Amino acid sequence: MDTIKRIALILTVIGAINWGLIGLFQFDLVAAIFGGGEQSGAFARIIYTLVGISGVIALSYLFRPELETADRTEPNTTR
Repeated sequence: MDTIKRIALILTVIGAINWGLIGLFQFDLVAAIFGGGEQSGAFARIIYTLVGISGVIALSYLFRPELETADRTEPNTTR
């Protein structure tokens, strides 16, 4: 997996965890860490934008699953 895909996946997971915290506890972790209340901090908005872009990149994985497994070779288990 190349670097862009890894970064996109990490940011997508961060976004999912943040949405889980918002849904369960009404706590916005990104806004708490990067400033601003109710998603108004400038740096928090940048993080939200990066997470959104990462989600779009990760969405493309749904339509290309064969590329991820095409490079793998099955181990020979017969002796």
